[in-house]
Amino acid sequence: MRGRPLLHTSYESDSALLPSTTKKVAMGVLLAVAFTLPLQLIPGLKWLGTNAWLVVLATALIYMIGALGLNILTGLAGQVSLGHAFFMGMGAYVAAYLGGATDRGVIGLGLPMWVWLPAAGIAAALVGVIVAPTAVRVRGLYLAFVTIALVFIGDHIFRNVRSISGGPGVGRRWPALELRLWKEETPLLAISTDGSWFGIELSRQARQYIFLLVLAILFALFHKNIARSRLGRAFAAIRDRDIAAEVMGVDEVRYKTLAFAASSFFAGVAGALLASFFGSRVPEAWDLLLSVSFIAIVLIGGAGTTAGTIMGSFFVVMVPQLVQNFSDWLADLGEGSGPASAIARVVLSTGPTDFGLITTSTVGPGLSVFQLNLLLYGLLIVLFLIFEPLGLYGIWLRVRNYWKGWPFSY
Repeated sequence: MRGRPLLHTSYESDSALLPSTTKKVAMGVLLAVAFTLPLQLIPGLKWLGTNAWLVVLATALIYMIGALGLNILTGLAGQVSLGHAFFMGMGAYVAAYLGGATDRGVIGLGLPMWVWLPAAGIAAALVGVIVAPTAVRVRGLYLAFVTIALVFIGDHIFRNVRSISGGPGVGRRWPALELRLWKEETPLLAISTDGSWFGIELSRQARQYIFLLVLAILFALFHKNIARSRLGRAFAAIRDRDIAAEVMGVDEVRYKTLAFAASSFFAGVAGALLASFFGSRVPEAWDLLLSVSFIAIVLIGGAGTTAGTIMGSFFVVMVPQLVQNFSDWLADLGEGSGPASAIARVVLSTGPTDFGLITTSTVGPGLSVFQLNLLLYGLLIVLFLIFEPLGLYGIWLRVRNYWKGWPFSY
């Protein structure tokens, strides 16, 4: 079959993870680049290996795990959900209780990470199973309102269970990302401190990035295997036409419950990782805006696709940092003289008397970086829904198909 990479003679080869040699080589190169980024060995990409950008990339990996969970529910099974932040908060506080320490009004059992991290996902999955029957009784917009209600219910619970959450505006310390056998003082694998791994000196940020990269790869494989299994085909049948799927023998109640459970498991683990990565989190952090961020990731990346969700996660998380860097660059440029500096001073507002699209001051005209990011999220969602429903994955398909057919235009 040499020269005919798209010809598949068996179902196994057609549904393989990497069905062609090109994809296998590309995946190998991508993984090699990802794992060597902290070493700053690749020319042109050394800036991604700095500690500041490793924090951004690690955050994107955590968001990727949560977004893959939402993609199972929304992209594969077709169930609208705006309550992802609630399941993330549920997993985070289960992790805080099981792995945190008892200190200053908060309680914790101090258990190791191999206990509290899976337990965070399992607890969120159990709550998802309880919520799942509503997906059978209501659909579409009504299901969206039900899941929004979960966010507000969770916000009330998280604020008032002070012995676990620490209370509004205060929060608590989460257990560190360290692997212990039980409760010994010296961890088997220290992830949240500087040190040496296999003779290579790595910063705390580099260690956390590598650990989260391994976890993200495992969850991406889990998601991909769900999508190409019998379970994934049942989800797709329900998404495309639930009544027809039930007529063909697909148990709607069972598979919608499984979709909610799998999605909530991913969300619970992501919530525990996010809180532990930053060390502290206030109850107000698990709000509707966080849920909307994950909706943006799925829609911008490409609903129903693993690669699209991965691309969307990095895109949505990295855009705020790029906007911040762009604002800092404009501020530095505006201090000089010349036409470029004049344009920079028009675009950027640095004081209450200035006028500009972006502002770095707390008062005065212009959008703050946070407000500009919100505007970009909304604008990108609208543009992708109208012009490219498959998101970044659809753009990638267009580029790939163009070069496969080059130099022919048909």
